[in-house]
Amino acid sequence: MANTQAAKKQIRNSYRKWLRNRYIKGKMRGAVRTVRQAIEAGDYGTAQSWMPRAASELDKAARKHVIHPNKAARLKSRLMSQIHQLQQ
Repeated sequence: MANTQAAKKQIRNSYRKWLRNRYIKGKMRGAVRTVRQAIEAGDYGTAQSWMPRAASELDKAARKHVIHPNKAARLKSRLMSQIHQLQQ
């Protein structure tokens, strides 16, 4: 258990950050999940229409240091690649 005021404050701050990160990560995962489900179903239109939102959520998570920027770029690249393969 924390003994000093600074340690107690750090616990409060880390909890707030955890809540914020959890919310951002959940929105990101939901958007990516929707795109992946559309790809699996073979629905090009839905996947194409949801991709900008998924990319936006990934970029927001990377900007707020919830995920690494390279992970966001990798996920966007792979999703776009899968959508383009679906089109053909």
